[in-house]
Amino acid sequence: MKNIFKPVPDKERFFRDGVFKELAKHGALGVETGAFMRQQKTGLKFRRQAHSGAAWSLNGNIHLSADDYSLNSDPNNPGMLSLIVHEVCHLQQGFITALSVYGELDAWQVGFRFYQGMTGSPLKPILQDILNLPLGWSRVVLREAAGLMKAYSPGYRIDLLPLYPIHREIVWWISRKEPR
Repeated sequence: MKNIFKPVPDKERFFRDGVFKELAKHGALGVETGAFMRQQKTGLKFRRQAHSGAAWSLNGNIHLSADDYSLNSDPNNPGMLSLIVHEVCHLQQGFITALSVYGELDAWQVGFRFYQGMTGSPLKPILQDILNLPLGWSRVVLREAAGLMKAYSPGYRIDLLPLYPIHREIVWWISRKEPR
């Protein structure tokens, strides 16, 4: 009988294990991120992508930029680990929340706080401005967040996302009331 399950190549397994070990060294969020990835069997893949260091997919995988990372990358790379934390945040949010400015602000804040905690280095002022924004339902704040993200990464298409998760956005358009 043919084996229908393709085994994970040793190099990929070695890389994933290295990422999990490094995440676990960096506090509760790192441990939780690794545990979520193990439980959900989140794959780490590599592909070319414009204007982004990483992306999540509906099938639960994380795709790191092949221009910046590979199976030969240092598993303790702070930028890579913070991108993984960011994308896992989106996977935990679910695609409806992840595909909103609210979901992006949450993930940017989680990812860059992880990076800051890991490196102890100050962030660029624009990133610090994003971290200083309150995460909530204020449309003014969410528009400011989108503007800061676009200024930090001009090719980033945050302008295509609704401010709120789509079901809340529809309610806002009908009622003009912020969610609670």
